[in-house]
Amino acid sequence: MTAKRIVVIGTSAGGLEALRVVAAGLPGDFAAAVCVVLHTAADAPAILAGILSRAGPLPAVSAMTGMRLEDRRIFVAPPDSHLIVEPGSLRTSKGPKENRFRPAIDPLFRSAAQVYGPAAIGVVMTGDLDDGTAGLWALKRLGGVAIVQDPADALFPSMPASAARHVDVDYCVSLSEIAPLLVRLVATPVPEQKRIAVPHDLDVEIRIAREEHPFYAGIEGIGDPSPFSCPECHGVLLRLKQAYPARYRCHTGHAFSPDSLVSAMRQGIEDALWIAVRALDEGALLLQHLSQHLGDDAKASAREALTAQAVEARRQSDTVRQVMAAREALGAAKS
Repeated sequence: MTAKRIVVIGTSAGGLEALRVVAAGLPGDFAAAVCVVLHTAADAPAILAGILSRAGPLPAVSAMTGMRLEDRRIFVAPPDSHLIVEPGSLRTSKGPKENRFRPAIDPLFRSAAQVYGPAAIGVVMTGDLDDGTAGLWALKRLGGVAIVQDPADALFPSMPASAARHVDVDYCVSLSEIAPLLVRLVATPVPEQKRIAVPHDLDVEIRIAREEHPFYAGIEGIGDPSPFSCPECHGVLLRLKQAYPARYRCHTGHAFSPDSLVSAMRQGIEDALWIAVRALDEGALLLQHLSQHLGDDAKASAREALTAQAVEARRQSDTVRQVMAAREALGAAKS
């Protein structure tokens, strides 16, 4: 039988141990399907399902396209693939990265909200930055239940704190309380309420995550051009009109929350500075090499000019390195 209730869980840094605690607390007769996204590297081994299967009584599997959604099972997003909920089944997708991740939490939560509405339960746990906030907001928007791990209890509080700040969450509980809460909620009938129509902007974002071309999915109708460029592909970012909190997408489909966009731009600045250092260092080496290999008939002034240029290139390289050190110190002070 296809699952009548769904629990979607998103986590990042510190999430492996948190997921083991939740899996250990869910009973073997848990009357809902559980779908999990843990931020992983694209080349990470697909071992999470095995870890969760050993942690508790529910069998966990690495999700595949077409896999039927069933109660009493945990479905894990495989590395480098979004996990998308469809009516009665799952889809894995190589759609554009969201918040610099694939798998990302937001596509799972949005698609669960689209298919299950009030029968969806979303949980955001420990992690950095703010992936999961927009997805939990969409799930709540369509009548689902929103849960966050208490930030004070989380190893990395940023993700649950962001979700709690922007979403009218139903429960904010410690990690040890999440599984018992899920058991109680799943055992309670879904409240009778009118099904909320899926908003157009939400549908467009789900279609993009399913690998539909953003232009044909309708990306230009849900956002306005911003002055910012996409850190992934360097195209123009659109500020999404109906998104809360503010979010951005490019025409390629890459999506960014505020925190992930700032993080990506900081990384871009650092990368650019290192490129400048490399170019200056190579320039200094080339100039020094040329000064040492001029012909015997070369004038001393020519050698001196090349040597002086090499010294200046090294000085400029040192200056850029000092700028990077100052940026790192500033970041440490703010954190």
